[in-house]
Amino acid sequence: MSALHRLRTHRAALAFIFVTAVLDIVAMGIIIPVLPQLIEQFVGSNARAGWINGVFVALWALMQFVCSPIIGSLSDQYGRRPVILISCAGLAVDYVLMAVAPDLWWLALGRIIAGITSSSFTTVYAYMADITAPEKRARAYGLIGAAFSFGFVLGPALGGFLGEFGPRVPFWAAAGLSAVAFVYGWLVLPESLPPEKRMKFSWARANPVGALILLKRHTELSGLAVVNFLLYFAHHVFSAVFVLYAALRYGWGPKEVGMLLAGVGVLDMIVQGLLIGPVTKRLGDRPTMVLGLFGGSIGIALMGWAPTGLVFILAMLPNALWGLAMPTLQALMTRRVGEDEQGQLQGANMSVASIAGVLSPLFFGWIYSISAEEGAPLPHPGIAFFIAAGVLLLAAIIGWWVGRQAQREEDAIPDAR
Repeated sequence: MSALHRLRTHRAALAFIFVTAVLDIVAMGIIIPVLPQLIEQFVGSNARAGWINGVFVALWALMQFVCSPIIGSLSDQYGRRPVILISCAGLAVDYVLMAVAPDLWWLALGRIIAGITSSSFTTVYAYMADITAPEKRARAYGLIGAAFSFGFVLGPALGGFLGEFGPRVPFWAAAGLSAVAFVYGWLVLPESLPPEKRMKFSWARANPVGALILLKRHTELSGLAVVNFLLYFAHHVFSAVFVLYAALRYGWGPKEVGMLLAGVGVLDMIVQGLLIGPVTKRLGDRPTMVLGLFGGSIGIALMGWAPTGLVFILAMLPNALWGLAMPTLQALMTRRVGEDEQGQLQGANMSVASIAGVLSPLFFGWIYSISAEEGAPLPHPGIAFFIAAGVLLLAAIIGWWVGRQAQREEDAIPDAR
């Protein structure tokens, strides 16, 4: 195969996975502005809806914790393409189920199915590791992050607009987009993992505990796994309480929430699609990761304090630096394992994220429920954001410390993996 042909194949694969990821994330983003409000219609209370929404997010994350290492290991044996396609088809069916849900139990079932099918995000990152050289993975993961951000620009904005016609309308649109992603992937998405590089499926690696053992292999790898956990723990303050918080404190409805989330997506696209390359080239992966975590911490703290909606919107600017952290974190971790273990690594990473996703929404949903109503034990509804800012600051400190330890190891053993 000529170098020109390999370059064209690589670019085509990047385009295919980018578009597939965008379609998938648009479908997920559409329901964000309306799901908490649909829950509120069922339960009749803003504060109680915060707790129930936290439970639903935790159910979704629990399924990811159980299923992500299984799906990651299956992709190591059977390839990335079939896993991505099955996920798209499963999400389409799931959104139809939630669109017709008559009560909370049906919505809960829908979130469980969504958690299972969304576990294929591990495969998307493994796909990128398959087709990208180790030294270029931070930029490649930045492109995937930009795809996710682009999806969250279109998704919430479209969901907020469709939500004006009823809280169930966005679910039907999400089902249609997931179906389009399946058809698109079926027609154009190439396989990235050749048969000679595949690893046989093993339950020892595919169970959540077995997958997490991989993260203990190296000091930096386990330390970065802690950073990964804290990052996702802080992030779920948005999925657990943001929509309800914005309605309570600023009077924002689905349209305003959708437009704000679209703005967040635009900033993420700029950071992960354009800014991360020059920053990592100048600073390196580890300092860039710490910078992103520190900037995100400042932004979230300002969001919790913001007395007006305008101040909350301005706080999005420092918070956008958070987008520097995830791609560089992923790049640092992928360098510590072999090519035949990338799927297992991403499954383990998703398991860590899922543990955070189980605990964090329950925690932040509870914090919001005891701070949102009049006479609540905690007197300020933004306390959940203050706590999340502290968690992210702790992640930045640990990331800096782990980087120092890893640098010492590399100085002592230049060829250390």
